[in-house]
Amino acid sequence: MIIGIVSDTHDHIVNTKLALSMLRNLRAECILHAGDFCAPFMVPLFEGWPLHAVFGNNDGDHFRIQQKMQSLEKAQLHGEFMDMEIAGRRIAMYHGTQPGITDALVRSGTYDLVVTGHTHEAVNQSYTHPLYTGEDVVLDDVFFERYSLKKKTLHINPGTVNGLGGTATFALYDALTGYAEIVGLD
Repeated sequence: MIIGIVSDTHDHIVNTKLALSMLRNLRAECILHAGDFCAPFMVPLFEGWPLHAVFGNNDGDHFRIQQKMQSLEKAQLHGEFMDMEIAGRRIAMYHGTQPGITDALVRSGTYDLVVTGHTHEAVNQSYTHPLYTGEDVVLDDVFFERYSLKKKTLHINPGTVNGLGGTATFALYDALTGYAEIVGLD
């Protein structure tokens, strides 16, 4: 399954429509939004998409954003934190306002993918669990399975669809292969 990842749309209708069009052409089947729609009028742009979203620090009208999300057939608002399995991958999503929380999620070994936003800086970085070193395995696969630990966790921050402070970007994630890419709108 191909998953589109967006964040920090910040009321930019044109860029959001462009990103969604590109994601449709790239055969994305689901969208993750890591917060900062900003205004509730942004939510209906995601009509027809399976959408999972969390609140960002600039999402001021939580009540109306919740209303708009409920009006979409395939949308789910997870509050400030999402922890779920999609296409066999355990995924956490949090807006990313506290770097220590982001770091703890990435290093926990609990998730295949951790999605954040907030910084408007794109990140596509893999973290190897310190007890797993590839060829020189400290602990075997049975240990990781027994404790439901992931050997590697991918941290994706798609940047900002709005383009505030730099290039407008989003991310693409292939849940089958674990491959991720940052895509520019320019």
